[in-house]
Amino acid sequence: MYALELEDLVMHFGPVRAVDGVSLRIRKGSVVALVGESGSGKSTVGRSIVRLLEPTGGTVRLADADITHLSRRRLRPHRRDVSIVFQDPAGSLDPRLSVGDIVGEPLRLMRQRDTTGPVAEALRRVGLRPEVAQRSPHELSGGQRQRVSIARALISSPALLVADEPTSALDVSVQASVLNLLADLQRDLGFACLFITHDLSAVEYLADEVAVMYLGQLVEQGPRERIFGVPAHPYTQALLSAAPVPNPVAQRARQPVLLGDDLPSPIDPPPGCRFHTRCPVAVEKCRTVVPEARVIGEGGHQVACHLVSDDGTGPDVRERPGRWGGESIQTQSNETGVAR
Repeated sequence: MYALELEDLVMHFGPVRAVDGVSLRIRKGSVVALVGESGSGKSTVGRSIVRLLEPTGGTVRLADADITHLSRRRLRPHRRDVSIVFQDPAGSLDPRLSVGDIVGEPLRLMRQRDTTGPVAEALRRVGLRPEVAQRSPHELSGGQRQRVSIARALISSPALLVADEPTSALDVSVQASVLNLLADLQRDLGFACLFITHDLSAVEYLADEVAVMYLGQLVEQGPRERIFGVPAHPYTQALLSAAPVPNPVAQRARQPVLLGDDLPSPIDPPPGCRFHTRCPVAVEKCRTVVPEARVIGEGGHQVACHLVSDDGTGPDVRERPGRWGGESIQTQSNETGVAR
C-alpha cells in the first residue's frame, strides 16, 4: 500500500519546465529522499504534492485518492493526510500568532474547538515545554522554530510528511538534533516521508530509498544501500563523489568528479539525455535519444541511462583520470569569481 503515488508529474511555469514527467511511489511508513542540485525541481515536486501548486499534468494520489486537480473545497478532507515542513522556519511561521495558535491551526481548520491539550502534547513530542505555546516565533531560536514547524505539521496525524530541506537553514550545531527528532518521530508515529535535501549524509542516516533528480526528471531511484553502494547513473556517481567522508585520510585520497558547466536552463533543456552536456562518458545516442527508466537490480533499482546494462554494469566516472576526476583538473572562473 502506498502513501503517495506520482505518475508523470509535470509542473511548468510558462516556458520553464521545472518538473517534466516524475513518477515516484512512497510506501506507507517509509522514508524516500529526493536529492539533486539546486534548480533540479525537488521543492516544486514537494509543493505539488501538498497542492500548494496545481500540477500542469500527471497524477498525484494520496492513499489511492486522486487529488491532482481537486478544488479547494473538495481538497479539504484530504488536507489532514499530508503536511509539509518548509526550509526556512522563520518565513513559514506567522509572526502575528503565538506558537500555540500556529501549532493548533490545523485542528481549528478541522473544526476542533479545544486545541490546548493537543498543542501541549505536540510541543512535548518535539522536545519543547508547554509554556512555549505562549511565546511568539521571534522569541525562539532557529532550531526551536523548526521544532514548532514539525509540531504543526504532525498535529493532524498525517499519513505523509513532506520535509523540504528542514535542516539547511539551521546552524550546524542543531542540524543533527532535528534529524534525530525526525527519525524518532517517523519511527514512533509511522508516517511516510518525502525528505528533500542536499545533505547526502542525512540521506544515508534517515532514508529507506533514494530518488535522484536532475533538471526536472528522475535519473535514478532505488534502495538506499543500492544507491550508495553501486550507483549506476554518472550524475549519481558525481553527487556521491562530492560528499565528504568523516575519515580525513580517506577524504584526501578521494578524487571527486567535477562536472562541466552549470545546470542547463529548464526553459530550454538539452535534447536526448538532459545530463549529456555535462556527462564525461556521453556518446552520440545520449545527445539525441531520451533514455527510459529501467529496472537494473534488486529492490526496484531503476536508472535512466543508455550506458548502463540491464544487469547494472556501466561506466564509473569516479575512476576516470584527468579532466573528469583527479588533481589535474583546472578550474576556470566566471565573471562572478565562482569556479566552474
